[in-house]
Amino acid sequence: MVVLAKGELEQIALPAVQRAAPPLAAVPEVDLARAAGDRAAAARAVAAACEEHGFFKVTGHGVPAPLLARVEDAAAAFFALPQREKEAAAATVAAPGGGPFGYASKRIGGNGDLGWVEYLLLGVTAAGAAPLSASAETSPASSCSFRDLLNEYIAAVRRMTCTVLELMAEGLGLDEKDVFAKLVLDNDSDSMLRVNHYPPRPELKQLGHGRLTGFGEHTDPQIISVLRSNDTSGLEISLRDGSWVSVPSDKNSFFINVGDALQVLTNGRFRSVRHRVMVNSARARVSVIFFGGPPPRERLAPLPGVVGEGGRRRYRDFTWREYKASAYRTKLADNRLCYFESDT
Repeated sequence: MVVLAKGELEQIALPAVQRAAPPLAAVPEVDLARAAGDRAAAARAVAAACEEHGFFKVTGHGVPAPLLARVEDAAAAFFALPQREKEAAAATVAAPGGGPFGYASKRIGGNGDLGWVEYLLLGVTAAGAAPLSASAETSPASSCSFRDLLNEYIAAVRRMTCTVLELMAEGLGLDEKDVFAKLVLDNDSDSMLRVNHYPPRPELKQLGHGRLTGFGEHTDPQIISVLRSNDTSGLEISLRDGSWVSVPSDKNSFFINVGDALQVLTNGRFRSVRHRVMVNSARARVSVIFFGGPPPRERLAPLPGVVGEGGRRRYRDFTWREYKASAYRTKLADNRLCYFESDT
C-alpha cells in the first residue's frame, strides 16, 4: 500500500482531529452457518440487532476466504497505481454530467465533505460492476481483471446479503420473506460497490495529535450496507444514546448496516446506524462495501405488516429516485429522513 501523493493530499485543509478514541463496542454476532439448524433463532437475533443498533456482524457467511484475500490484494494494487492512472480509471465509470461514480480522494460527494480517504465507487447492476479502464483492469496480484474479481465478489456477497434480508423479514414476522431481498435482486436495483483506502498516519499517534476523520459521520441511504475490511480498525458507530463506540477489526466477518430505506420500510423499527471512520494507524485501512438499493422507481413507505391495522405511519410515500436526489443535496452528517416524515 502507498500513501497518496503529498501534493494531492495537502491541497485541501484536513478534517478536524479528535483526540480520545471511544470504548470498544460489543457487536452483536449472527452465524449464518448455524441459521439453517435454527432459523427462527437467527431471525430473532437479526431483528433484535437491527432494532437496538442497526448494526451487527455476520460469521459463517460462506464467502470464500481466498476470494476475500484476492479482493484485498487487488484493491491494494489499484490504490498503489500512479495518481494519473487511478483518475483515468475514474473517467471510464463516471456518469455524464458529474455523477458520483469513479475514483476520488479526500472529497466525499459534492457538498464540501472531506476525509482522509481515497475511494473507487462503482455502480452495480444485475450483470455486475461497471468496467474500469485498461490500466486498472489487470491487477499485479491476480491474473484476472480487477473488474472480473469484483464481479465474483459482488455475486457472492449479494447472495449472502439476500439471506440476511430474508432473516430480517422473518424476524419481523412478515409473510413475504423476500420483501426486502427482491428489491436488491431486481434487474433495475440501484446498488453500488465502494472500495475505500485510508492511508496510514502513524505520526498522529507518535506525536499525540489524536485521530483524523477518514469518513465523517453519516447514515447510508440504501436498504442495506455490507462491509468487509482488512485487519485495521477505525470504524465507529453511534449508539441510541448518542455515544460512540469503536468496532473491533475482523477481516473474516462482514458487518451489516441498516440503511435509511430499510428504516422507512420497517416504520422506524429497524434503526439506520450512524457511523464514521477515524484514522491514526501505522497501517492502511481498506474496506469494501456493497450497498443494496431498490430500483429508482420503487415507492418506499412503511410496510402494512409492520405498521399494523390502525397504526401510525412515520414516513410518507416517496420513490427511491426522490430520496436519492434529496440525499445528494445534503452534507454527510445531515438527517436526510426528516424531510420524508409523515405529518399525520
